[in-house]
Amino acid sequence: MPLVTSTELFKKAYEGQYAIGAFNVNNMEIIQGIVDAAKEEQAPLILQVSAGARKYAKHIYLIKLIEAALEDSGLPICLHLDHGEDFEICKSCIDGGFSSVMIDGSRLPFEENIALTKKVVEYAHAHGVVVEGELGKLAGVEDAVNVSAKDATYTDPDQAVEFVKRTGVDSLAIAIGTSHGAYKFKGEPSLDFARLETITKLLPNFPLVLHGASTVLPEFVKKCNDFGGQIGGAQGVPEAMLLQASKLGVCKINIDTDLRLAMTASIREHLINNPSDFDPRQYLKPAREAIKNMVQHKIRHVLNCSGRL
Repeated sequence: MPLVTSTELFKKAYEGQYAIGAFNVNNMEIIQGIVDAAKEEQAPLILQVSAGARKYAKHIYLIKLIEAALEDSGLPICLHLDHGEDFEICKSCIDGGFSSVMIDGSRLPFEENIALTKKVVEYAHAHGVVVEGELGKLAGVEDAVNVSAKDATYTDPDQAVEFVKRTGVDSLAIAIGTSHGAYKFKGEPSLDFARLETITKLLPNFPLVLHGASTVLPEFVKKCNDFGGQIGGAQGVPEAMLLQASKLGVCKINIDTDLRLAMTASIREHLINNPSDFDPRQYLKPAREAIKNMVQHKIRHVLNCSGRL
């Protein structure tokens, strides 16, 4: 089965009031764990690659791994560029086989964001690829994204309408209170659902996206910390809030930090308990299983997209 775009996936998700997980991938074990979970759950799937992942694993290796996943699983998979910062990286991914790209112009003034996003949209659509834009700034750190809390801004609903109309984007990442990375809410978690509802009413049937939506499950933070190092431990986005968002027009929820925590916790635990082990297969096998279990948990309890193929 070839790669698919997110167009039909999002249409079904919007109508069914569920969300599709967009899981960041960096190597073979992560891809295998995610895909095995989605296959067992018969869930739609977006695999996304950041600029950092392309630099780490190389574009061609990731493409070939995902081609293997398509052949092995038979799943409809959308391959997405996460946080493309300029036209050049988006063009490279479009030309290199991706079915979806994100152009993140959220750091730019409004008019410059529109101009950049429109340029990417025109090129992508001419090549049968869909585009995600972003309006508003999420706080936090993840790969090349680094925004302080004081610089974070929520998405303006009226600007969102203008942005979609003038750029022609296929989906829009919005800022309503989530944040990148493992350092989340220090106090009571809160998402601006009133703002989300307003945007949904102004953009009916239009797919919205939440970045920075990892729940930072305490058991994985604790395990990482118990077996060496300190990962933080601030509270992430509660699962009930993400479920609520999926019923209000959010069709894509990005998940990266929770995968890293699950994998890191597994590897640290294995190496502490088996200090003489130097075979990567011995600690990457349980790490792959940890990824699979985490993704199945997300599909069932956060995304509500099990059995949606």
